Amino acid sequence: MTTAGLLPDRYPTRDFFVCDVFDALPKDDLASMEHPIFSLSTRPDRRILKYEHGGTQIEITPSVKGLATLHDKDILIYCISQLMAAVNRGRPVSKVLHLKAHDLLVATNRETSGDGYKRLREAFERLAGTRITTNIVTGERQITRGFGLIESWEIVRSTGRGRMVSVSVKLSEWLFQAVLSKSVLTLSRDYFRLRKPLERRIYEIARKHCGRQREWRIGLETLLKKSGSASPRRVFRKMIRDMIAADHLPDYQLHEDPDDVIRVTPRAVLLEPGERPVLRSETLEQARGMAPDFDVYALEAEWLSWWAESGRRRLRAPDAAFLGWLRKRIKR
Repeated sequence: MTTAGLLPDRYPTRDFFVCDVFDALPKDDLASMEHPIFSLSTRPDRRILKYEHGGTQIEITPSVKGLATLHDKDILIYCISQLMAAVNRGRPVSKVLHLKAHDLLVATNRETSGDGYKRLREAFERLAGTRITTNIVTGERQITRGFGLIESWEIVRSTGRGRMVSVSVKLSEWLFQAVLSKSVLTLSRDYFRLRKPLERRIYEIARKHCGRQREWRIGLETLLKKSGSASPRRVFRKMIRDMIAADHLPDYQLHEDPDDVIRVTPRAVLLEPGERPVLRSETLEQARGMAPDFDVYALEAEWLSWWAESGRRRLRAPDAAFLGWLRKRIKR
């Protein structure tokens, strides 16, 4: 994976991952990973979108502010991640979340400047205004209904200059049921470093369909439809070829096969939380001192991949095992 073309990792220390409920990797709901619900446009998109595939029908209607975009979806990913962390800890959850705006911006690798808060507010407005009518199954129920991506939001506290400090968000019943039924998948943190909406969308599709398989194939025409791109086929093909050449999707590589077939292969074994050894924060600090020129979280991911591929043996002392591996890694 190349890092050229990615957004900078604005908060490499990742302090936000130690906060009370956001202690897991980012989570995304399966339904919106499967189907094109969010606009790929970076300009106000006021089209009414209609999509039908495999018996699923979706109509997305914008507000005067335009359709919710794939970058607006960062807010939902953050909310789902918090809820899933609480569910996994056995804590009670509800559709209403109380968020610190700064934590949300940092967790999704966004700027915490005045413009960053302004864009965050605009994203809330588009999410609340976009209406979905669909028969998508969430949990084990298939119900045709209309709803907003979030039911409501409000600024609970702001600074004297009007910048939001804390915000309250009420999720739609549809998204909340996805969390309760655990219809979610873990995303790479580098998802938030992808600049282009189409890159994010292709990563979602790859994560949903390829998962841990050795490879997964999809026809270009079907991929175009599932992506939600409005580009003609020849233009879309060129964008996918550019993506293959850039090779900076997290977790997966894209390959072009004959007859307009795109093949997806995982870069390494993907591990869900609970399936892998957990390192103490003190161990990561020690590793940072041992290898100051390296991203300690990238080293942790490399070690986890090595551990998984070598048989996932049980480790009585994972911290010592990691540091021993790291010493050999530095010598190489």
